[in-house]
Amino acid sequence: QVQLLESGGGVVQAGGSLRLSCEYSGGTFSTMAWYRQAPGKQRELVAEIESSGKINYADSLKRRFTISRDTAKDTLYLQADSLRPEDTAVYLCYAEGSRRFRGRTYWGQGTQVTVSS
Repeated sequence: QVQLLESGGGVVQAGGSLRLSCEYSGGTFSTMAWYRQAPGKQRELVAEIESSGKINYADSLKRRFTISRDTAKDTLYLQADSLRPEDTAVYLCYAEGSRRFRGRTYWGQGTQVTVSS
């Protein structure tokens, strides 16, 4: 059974940092990504990392967010720095299946990030 389990969210003051983790299991994955969804807003891409190592960021976030993946630990990370109140959202881990999981996509349950002013 494929599982994506996020952790690391919490309440932080503006200007602070958080490191989010997504532990994955039960499948093999190519592209993985972090999305976020704020109340009343559409889900938006924060950053994605392809199996080749190529990384893409939302233009407005690239200077403050860093995505990485440790395949030895089966964990995807998102380092979020200089956080702002508008970064408050549920952050979700996303994965595209590869090999026998090809064609399938998976989501985690999300981890809440709240930035206080």
